[in-house]
Amino acid sequence: MRQRANWPAAIFAGLWLAIIMIPVYVMVRAGFSSREDYGNSGPIGMPNAFTLENFRYTMDSGFGKYLLNSGILTVGTVILVLLMVPPLAYVIVRGRSRWIPTVFKAMLFGLAIPAQVVVIPLYFIIVKVGLYDSLLGVIFPSVAFVIPLTTLILTSTMREINNELYEAMALDGAGSVRTFLTLVLPLSKGGIATIVVFSALQTWNNYLLPLTLTRSEDVRVATLGLGIFKQQFALNVPGLMSAVMLTIVPILLIYIFARRSLERGLMGVGGK
Repeated sequence: MRQRANWPAAIFAGLWLAIIMIPVYVMVRAGFSSREDYGNSGPIGMPNAFTLENFRYTMDSGFGKYLLNSGILTVGTVILVLLMVPPLAYVIVRGRSRWIPTVFKAMLFGLAIPAQVVVIPLYFIIVKVGLYDSLLGVIFPSVAFVIPLTTLILTSTMREINNELYEAMALDGAGSVRTFLTLVLPLSKGGIATIVVFSALQTWNNYLLPLTLTRSEDVRVATLGLGIFKQQFALNVPGLMSAVMLTIVPILLIYIFARRSLERGLMGVGGK
């Protein structure tokens, strides 16, 4: 039987999409417009000409260094998450010790603790170990804050793997390391893509930790740079919007390339 089209839902979804796209249009339109054109046409009016002058001016003002620091911070966090979370999730799923469920539940307790609660003690710890005002001093806390949820996501994905596959690997004489590398990791691509996107998004958009744990301009990240640009470009809206667009593009590219694996990973989480 042919299913009837749900026109009310389609119309509502279209209207909702149009409402969401209005701020995006305003941002893109301002970023590619000159100050004169933006002032004459307004934020919603159609632009008369497109220009890249705003992006050149933004990069010349030092925003490129902030983007680079954000990139280093994000890549470093994602690498540490990929090195720690998959083996941890594998041990939680396949481990035999009776202490593993208890430790896992204690680790998930971290989901209930917001960063604002522990930021002051964290500041003193980072200062004490000599990592204050460095990217490493931000990377390690960023990893700690994303580990609980990323571990939960990946354990849900790994539990979707059929137990018969583990038994087949055992019959072939495969040990735990070989099973993890040749079976678990390839079948957990969706969950791994999910934790990569989540870790990158949380780290790239983080404002509190860089604000608290850094001070100098050499390690300033893009989220802090936007606040400074907001003050400098108070009368230059196109210049400010170009800086905002530059902060959005990297995460948008990560999502585009990992979208299919991300959807499969989230479906795996929902299945448990």
